[in-house]
Amino acid sequence: MHWADVIASELIEISSSHRIATGISPSGHIHLGNLREMVTADAVRRALIDAGGKAEMIYIADDLDPLRRRYPFLPEKYSEYVGMPLCNIPDPSGCHESYSEHFLQPFLESLEILGIPVEVRRASEMYRQGLYEPAIKLSLREKDKIAQIIREVTGRELEDDWYPFMPLCEKCGRINTTTVTGFDDHWIYYSCKCGNAGRVSYRGGGKLSWRLDWVARWRILQITCEPFGKDHAAAGGSYDTGKRLAREVFDYPPPYPVPYEWIHLKGKGAMKSSKGIVIPVREFIEAIPPEIVRYIIIRVKPEKHIDFDPGFGLLEIIDEFEEKIFERDRSVQLSLVKEVKYSEVPFRHLIVVGQIANWDTERTLEILERNGYKRNEIAEDVERRLKYCKVWLEKYAPETLKFKIISGKVELGDEEKKFVERYSEKLNDNMSAEEIHTLVYEVAKEVGIDANKAFKAIYRILVGKEQGPRVGYFIKSLGVDWVKKRFHEAY
Repeated sequence: MHWADVIASELIEISSSHRIATGISPSGHIHLGNLREMVTADAVRRALIDAGGKAEMIYIADDLDPLRRRYPFLPEKYSEYVGMPLCNIPDPSGCHESYSEHFLQPFLESLEILGIPVEVRRASEMYRQGLYEPAIKLSLREKDKIAQIIREVTGRELEDDWYPFMPLCEKCGRINTTTVTGFDDHWIYYSCKCGNAGRVSYRGGGKLSWRLDWVARWRILQITCEPFGKDHAAAGGSYDTGKRLAREVFDYPPPYPVPYEWIHLKGKGAMKSSKGIVIPVREFIEAIPPEIVRYIIIRVKPEKHIDFDPGFGLLEIIDEFEEKIFERDRSVQLSLVKEVKYSEVPFRHLIVVGQIANWDTERTLEILERNGYKRNEIAEDVERRLKYCKVWLEKYAPETLKFKIISGKVELGDEEKKFVERYSEKLNDNMSAEEIHTLVYEVAKEVGIDANKAFKAIYRILVGKEQGPRVGYFIKSLGVDWVKKRFHEAY
């Protein structure tokens, strides 16, 4: 069974209806690593529905979290906003109403493109609406019991005057420099490092500390399942604490956990917005079809980390997807966003043909017809995927895959000229791509030149480099007659 179906089968035994939570702080570019949480949750949602259950997803934007430091991508002036809630900080680009919305909106657009339906809840609005009020009052009343549970689970000692609440200072606007000094039925009293002291409302006057906030939302939103990063799943981590807090303080069963590993960007490490190690989701889905973006994550069990290479490594994943799409593979089924008609034209081949055709759809289809494809069977698919090939090539492709057809003379040695002349004589339009490729070896042996040197001569004439696309398909795509003329022109 696919991992998502295994989870769904276990959830169905608990209940036929589930609410799956996801939550990401919009503190920077929401990246492919963050997306693992959303895609994992959606795979479980789909599997639950396929199994006859009901499921919905809730996305909580933690926009009341403080800006923890000035990240490398922020202007120097943002140092003065450190400690303030993300929803109260201005957008660094001036195009949205707040810092949090600047990073949140492109992500929500991406979820729609990826076919992930979510109920969006902003933490700031939930607190202002009073949804957290009962949980805050309970947490303040039971603070000693909560502190004891945290000590027992984490081994961390908390001070006697600790409170599980972070008031929002009315003077400096920070949420992480305040200390609760008391509370009654209507107000929470505090002092701040800025020198201010005052009182705040239970509605929008601050937020619960992380471990309490997480548990409170389980009950508020009636969450039954939640994926979360491996850091929260560690022994003594947030989930271990949360399980006990949920049962012993909030009288609510903790949700079914789906811990997941990080996505590592090749050569750089785990993706982190704060370190600038990111591939923003909104940017990535312009370069890769949505079903491939989903497949990158769904093909791997959540507990295994993903080493991701957006260059050659991604091409290998796409190759794998294309091989499996006609096999009713479960990972592929859970990755498809909507009904898409895939043709047998490989993504790799489209990259080559697209460059030859200068990304013109009509010219691309003409070349593919020359390669033996039937236009009526491939046109819709080619038109859809060609635009992704172009963007991927520009943003992520290794330089070795990029080429431009050249003209004019090329400097060749005598044995190279002899090879090209003989090869050109034997080339004919009736040959298949594989026959054209094999002919290189045959002619090279005949004229006594190293095959590797023969291939380099062809590439130098066509693209001005010593390497390029597989010769057979390349020449077939360019057109044998055109290539023969180009050979003649080159020397």
